[in-house]
Amino acid sequence: MPEPLPPAELIALDRAHVWHPYGPMPGRTDPLVVESASGVRLRLAEPAHGQDELVDGMSSWWSAIHGYNHPVLNEAARGQLDRMSHVMFGGLTHEPAVRLATRLVEITPEPLRHVFLCDSGSVSVEVAVKMCLQHWRSLGRPAKRRLLTWRGGYHGDTWQPMSVCDPEGGMHELWSGVLPRQVFAGPPPVAYEESYADELRELIGRHADEVAAVIVEPVVQGAGGMRFHDPAYLRVLREACDAHDVLLVFDEIATGFGRTGTLFAAEHARVAPDVMCVGKALTGGYLSLAATLCTARVAEGISRGEVPVLAHGPTFMGNPLATAVACASIDLLLGQDWAREVKRIETGLLDGLAPAAELPGVREVRALGAIGVVQLDHPVDMAAATAAAVREGVWLRPFRDLVYVMPPYVTGDEDLARICRAVCAAAREG
Repeated sequence: MPEPLPPAELIALDRAHVWHPYGPMPGRTDPLVVESASGVRLRLAEPAHGQDELVDGMSSWWSAIHGYNHPVLNEAARGQLDRMSHVMFGGLTHEPAVRLATRLVEITPEPLRHVFLCDSGSVSVEVAVKMCLQHWRSLGRPAKRRLLTWRGGYHGDTWQPMSVCDPEGGMHELWSGVLPRQVFAGPPPVAYEESYADELRELIGRHADEVAAVIVEPVVQGAGGMRFHDPAYLRVLREACDAHDVLLVFDEIATGFGRTGTLFAAEHARVAPDVMCVGKALTGGYLSLAATLCTARVAEGISRGEVPVLAHGPTFMGNPLATAVACASIDLLLGQDWAREVKRIETGLLDGLAPAAELPGVREVRALGAIGVVQLDHPVDMAAATAAAVREGVWLRPFRDLVYVMPPYVTGDEDLARICRAVCAAAREG
């Protein structure tokens, strides 16, 4: 390995060449340099605000559910490296991919039976949309090409996913008028309201001839606003989709693998979609990998068409290294009482974030599973809020009007309390 660059030189090169997510080029603020990570801690190359390591409150955008440098996942990666790190998936297959697809079918709701392996969560949504559109086209109903969703959602940064993100106030509002025009219901209320359920039923019925699928994030809307809603709305969607011959897609990229307290958020409502997207925590945060699962009905519909194949094939589809680590991550999760750990974290978040409700400028405090949210009544000052959290020894990434946390499931009680103090400090300063 080359000699490590001095932090100052690294930052200078970063500023000159590296375009960071949701940021300008060149950048206006210097990122912190992470030297290494272990457990729930990020080790910094040089101290920041008096801290040389930070407790990670974000699970690296919700993916590192087992923390960092985990021996089981490390061993899975090393073992696969000794065999092969990659081989094309067209015309070939291999054990890690087959094992992963089989495992996903076993643990996701029936009747999801078929698995398309993708590069990232956003791509898995692209694939889900393509599946739904091609299903209806193959059945001689090409007019069913629009999507229906509710406002407040977020499904990724590629083209079709952007079209079903909130078109007003969302991060993709810039592309209004360019993206495909989809059908939107109002945002789902927290508690069940029959009038809103009727709105969903009416909208699906009215647009059934042109809508291929309804797509939503079940129970928790993630980057669109960290909102929670009653699982009963998922049952309303399932019944209305069945009644009007519309497919139902659940985007479980953020909610899957235990984050909301059930293995998949759909389980809160005891319903199954026709298509499901998973990602983020799939590999425990080690490698980029996602999957789109569908029912036999969807797959058979596509196979009966004039073009009987799903025309999608990423170069790194089914990557052996990623799928091997994903198998190990799922086994690691299910081999322990993960539900108890997530419930412990939920209790700690409810207790530790409660004082934030008394702070000036705080609109609401809420928690579900291993998700904690402090919503402000104004846009957060990201620089001030981040600095306040770092002074407490915690890494957070606030956005819009939210200071939120999604800690790794291995976060201990003391570190969880520290994270909560940091959230309160960030809300106070931001």
